[in-house]
Amino acid sequence: MTPTNSQLGTIKAALFALCLLPAFLLWRGLEMDTLGANPIEALTRATGEWTLRFLLITLCVTPLRKYSGWHWLVRLRRMLGLFAFAYGVTHLLTYVWLDQFFDWHAIAKDILKRPFITVGFATLVLMTPLAATSFNAAIRKLGGRRWQALHRAIYPIAVLGCVHFWWLVKKDITEPLIYALITAGLLGLRAWWREQERRKQLAGGYLPQPRFESKVIKIFAK
Repeated sequence: MTPTNSQLGTIKAALFALCLLPAFLLWRGLEMDTLGANPIEALTRATGEWTLRFLLITLCVTPLRKYSGWHWLVRLRRMLGLFAFAYGVTHLLTYVWLDQFFDWHAIAKDILKRPFITVGFATLVLMTPLAATSFNAAIRKLGGRRWQALHRAIYPIAVLGCVHFWWLVKKDITEPLIYALITAGLLGLRAWWREQERRKQLAGGYLPQPRFESKVIKIFAK
């Protein structure tokens, strides 16, 4: 099934609204004071989790496209990746602004002394060039191969996001473990695809096949 341009526009609008829904619910929770005893901590953690969720949803696009045959799904991937970055920036801002009140000295000490903050900061830094080059003009300027090589950074970014979450949690690691297993599955699937491609190349699967021309012999009865 391939949607028309009009249908795809409707799908994109619906997806955009769905991606904004978590932010809206968090804002409403902050307004209505329903985020618990420590709303800033709840907001910081929720935005961080949504960053990781959107990263994994973005990584799910390729397997879904490959196994469903819905190649148009790739046209939604850019939006999902940009929302991952937007939630990541919001996650950082809640920490810098609401938690630390722009105390840069304390923030610098936190980055150096607390490993999960160091990893989280590094993750967002790595996401920045991907967000900055998620436009057609950047693809044309970089060229397809260089652009694809740059955007493969989403793989270590997803791993670092899981590490950040794992180190943040002190006791119950169930949730970060689930994210880590999903990430391992998505990356393992890609590694398996690469191995299949490598074996196919070694077996000569991409070599031009010989062409056999049949000869027609006409027999005339006398």
